[in-house]
Amino acid sequence: MLKDLTEQLHDLSRLTSRPESIDALLTGALHALHSVVPYDLAALYQLDGEELRVRAAEGRLLTPAVMRHRLALSRFPTIRRALANRRPVALDVHDHASEEGDPYDGLLDLPPGHSCMVVPLYAGERELGIITLDRTTCTVYPREKVDLAGVFGQIVSTALVFAEQAALLDRYRHRLKEHADNLENDQADGIDATQALESSVDPGMVALVQQLRVAAGSDAPILLLGETGVGKEVVARAVHTWSPRGPAPFVKLNCAAIPENLVESELFGHVRGAFSGAHKARLGRFATADGGTLLLDELGEMPMPSQARLLRVLQEGKFEPVGSDRTTTVDVRVIAATNANLEEAVKAGRFREDLYYRLAVFPVRIPPLRARPADVLSIANAWLAARTRTTSRGPWRLSLEADAALREYRWPGNVRELVNTLERATILQPQGVLQPAHLALLPGVAPPAPGPVGLMSFEENETAYFERLLAETDGRIYGEGGAAERAGLKPTTLQSKLRKRGLR
Repeated sequence: MLKDLTEQLHDLSRLTSRPESIDALLTGALHALHSVVPYDLAALYQLDGEELRVRAAEGRLLTPAVMRHRLALSRFPTIRRALANRRPVALDVHDHASEEGDPYDGLLDLPPGHSCMVVPLYAGERELGIITLDRTTCTVYPREKVDLAGVFGQIVSTALVFAEQAALLDRYRHRLKEHADNLENDQADGIDATQALESSVDPGMVALVQQLRVAAGSDAPILLLGETGVGKEVVARAVHTWSPRGPAPFVKLNCAAIPENLVESELFGHVRGAFSGAHKARLGRFATADGGTLLLDELGEMPMPSQARLLRVLQEGKFEPVGSDRTTTVDVRVIAATNANLEEAVKAGRFREDLYYRLAVFPVRIPPLRARPADVLSIANAWLAARTRTTSRGPWRLSLEADAALREYRWPGNVRELVNTLERATILQPQGVLQPAHLALLPGVAPPAPGPVGLMSFEENETAYFERLLAETDGRIYGEGGAAERAGLKPTTLQSKLRKRGLR
């Protein structure tokens, strides 16, 4: 029996290598403790502010209600004293008859004077929680059992601190990986966000950049509005870079690219066993972005239940991972982006009104590329220069005829279409001068220039873009050079958009 306890305590000492197993190991350790300190219920409570919450429990009296049990320190002076004195306490019949009563009054049918012990958990100056041991037998735990439980409590306290530190290291590892992924994406795109915006020569964009620089200094949410491919992520990255959070992580989540049942796991993380396939605990995007910025792209596609949890994080900075009742506190600046009309979505009941007003503190509408033709050539030349730096090919330059073709085209797919067009051209022409033939901007395909009141709607522009995209790829969605890759979208997202437009 003592061997089982020793093995469990040895497992606890190795938590730095597998912190995701902490809850299972704590339960196993409580189970092994029964061999040397008998009980009918053992519960490990973790301190959260002024409240104790059950984290692990074992014994024949264990019920789901016990696992949900909470203890307010203000109601139990005996427990508070045990934490302050840092010594385990065996309670007797007089303690149970006191005004504070028993922690399980109304929850378990324990006789007056039953065996009860409170073991404090602490590390250094920190109070971590308690372990309670209860038996239906009416006797007081002997001194040797109390001392043994106290030693057990010290080992468990150390294990909890190790697990906490390991979880913190895991969070830093995720943040470093996210940062590395972002750097890799930046290099692959060849576009420096701040340089792309600051090099704009369009008067409207210049004024917009000035506003964004001011807004970057605050922590208020920003709502980026604009057509698909207009550069909302570039704007979000620039705001993050300009802000005091610049050195911290920039994390993004495309809400339309995640299955509805996994959105909350992606946002808030999950514990091991929270759902089928959750073989180990995982940090969510909010935890990864702690101290930095989180971009929620395609926000209009977020399911309603997830919207409610998002609102709480924006208001309180707190959430619970999926499958957990432990609250996590984060400091994250949220930037939301969408091409949908959120006001119409609110009226239709597809988007929470309170969330919309919480996010729309600083709404920014990014103009489409056709509304700022002066930027077309500057973006094109900057991208070609970056392509030369990040590949072993090039350099390239645009012919006068190609310049004219780029300026005259209406760009229904905005900056994303421009980049895709240039990428295709640099594949066809490994270096040298790019001609209109390399750009493949077919005459008559682009939407006509709008008149004073004849501006095409977003839906019309997007439909025209998708029609051309399908025509050029022979309807092929997947694979290299497929419609999804050229549009910069996931295949499932593109298919969803095509269905909405009635295209096949």
